[in-house]
Amino acid sequence: MGRWEPGARERLVVAAVDLFTEQGYDATTVAQIAERAGVTKSTFFRHFPDKRELLVAGQETLSRLLAEGIAEAPPGASPLEAVAAGLERASTAMTPASREIAPRLKAAVAASAELQARDALKSVSLAAAMTTALIARGVPDPTAALASELGVLAFKRGYSAWSEGQDELAVCTRAALEELRAAGASLN
Repeated sequence: MGRWEPGARERLVVAAVDLFTEQGYDATTVAQIAERAGVTKSTFFRHFPDKRELLVAGQETLSRLLAEGIAEAPPGASPLEAVAAGLERASTAMTPASREIAPRLKAAVAASAELQARDALKSVSLAAAMTTALIARGVPDPTAALASELGVLAFKRGYSAWSEGQDELAVCTRAALEELRAAGASLN
């Protein structure tokens, strides 16, 4: 096994997504994931506490990038403009490999109630990171929470379009946010 080769974390994610797609989440074991990735089980557990966490491997990074982008938005930026800056910054974390596995990841999540629940928790965490960053900018709590939820929805919609081969992720998330802004304005 090439357990000392670089990229073990990424190989583990790809192996897991492939196995989840081929045989289902519940039928896939950590041993199978490690074997497919060419690492040992102990290497798996150095990177992830369990197989469920493979699918949210970049969550902390994504939350950090969203918050940094919001914090660094121009001083006069509206809450949604700050969220757009966060989405733009977060888009930098997505690699060509992320785009390649996105459709298989989506299918794996859709096929597992446990993964759907974990995905929902990820959304809550991303919204919380954005809300905290917006409040730090002086945005009132209800406005910050609403802008953050729109940001999460824009990220999901943009990510979906991007994973289907449309444009760059930053372009897709910005378009999704603008679409949501227009939809919100039509609610009056």
